[in-house]
Amino acid sequence: MIPRAALPTALVLVALLAGCTAPTPRPGSTAPATPSATPSPEPRGPVQPAGDPVVVASGLTSPWSVVLLPDAPGEALVSERDTGAIEHLALDGSLHPIGTVPGVVHEGEGGLLGLALLTDDDGRWLYAYLTTASDNRIVRMPLGDDLSLGAPQEVLTGLARARNHDGGRIAFGPDGMLYATVGDAGVPERAQDPASLNGKILRMTPEGGVPADNPTAGSLVYSLGHRNPQGLAWDDDGQLYAAEFGQDTWDEVNRIEPGADYGWPIVEGRAGDPRFIDPVAQWPTDDASPSALSYVDGTFFLAGLGGERVWALYPRLDGTLDPVAWFTGEYGRIREVLPAADGTLWFVTDNTDGRGSPQAGDDRILSVRLVELQEG
Repeated sequence: MIPRAALPTALVLVALLAGCTAPTPRPGSTAPATPSATPSPEPRGPVQPAGDPVVVASGLTSPWSVVLLPDAPGEALVSERDTGAIEHLALDGSLHPIGTVPGVVHEGEGGLLGLALLTDDDGRWLYAYLTTASDNRIVRMPLGDDLSLGAPQEVLTGLARARNHDGGRIAFGPDGMLYATVGDAGVPERAQDPASLNGKILRMTPEGGVPADNPTAGSLVYSLGHRNPQGLAWDDDGQLYAAEFGQDTWDEVNRIEPGADYGWPIVEGRAGDPRFIDPVAQWPTDDASPSALSYVDGTFFLAGLGGERVWALYPRLDGTLDPVAWFTGEYGRIREVLPAADGTLWFVTDNTDGRGSPQAGDDRILSVRLVELQEG
């Protein structure tokens, strides 16, 4: 059985968080017709895992991103970083490849990374962030009712690539815009260069254009000073948060403000420097290596690769986040975490990418119940 987590100080916020309302899209924007994940119907306030996780699927190879199929509850699509394949997870837990994204080149941390879904007047699109022989890029592919994949269309190309620090998370925000995390690709100075798209969080239209209300006219840059961000999540108020790999000292979760600078490579972690925004949570790099971030029922959940755990993060009154660790060392490296259609939390292991120690059945998608935060 899982040991009961200690009560975080954020319990005092239960009543406040339960009363939050859904975000309102920005004027002039178009929200996606279908989200990539379905939240629980009734907010319960802060939550925590309960009971032992159960296996949803097994036998994946280096899974990176999971998106739910809104018209097929319990089903999902999974990207495999090293193979470039996209797997369909059926309701019975079986996996079926639906195609391989053309042009994917896996080297180090590069390959087929983030996925996102959008349904608009032209149909249903599967977006993918991938590494090619020459760059990192975002493409979108028509996704048929039978899950057939059409030819990729370029959304954004020319992002610097490397064997590490490729970023790779993409997600549609409550404003209908596409957000992307882009690493510095091993050149830290890019993060402070406003002319570079590396070391940034980007915001674009679904077709890759620059929204008129971006912080800098004509630029996709939404925030800068990032080393290797790989997690994106919005709270009930529509506020964006991002998780980021540090170098030798601190991993971070940041509250993202338009046009703000988060300090890399000048600072790492909380520095108290008025030029930069301090993180709302940080850990020694051995405890986290945060690859994904999700929000459900007043609680953030963070996937820890090197830390081999799932972090639950609870908002404090001062705006910081109070972390509680779950499943430490039980399942190995955790790559992805997301709320499932049935109200459970899914988390995904990544032990087959050459850096982990595969267990029987790895890599796996696991599901755990969520209950209201318990004292004790």
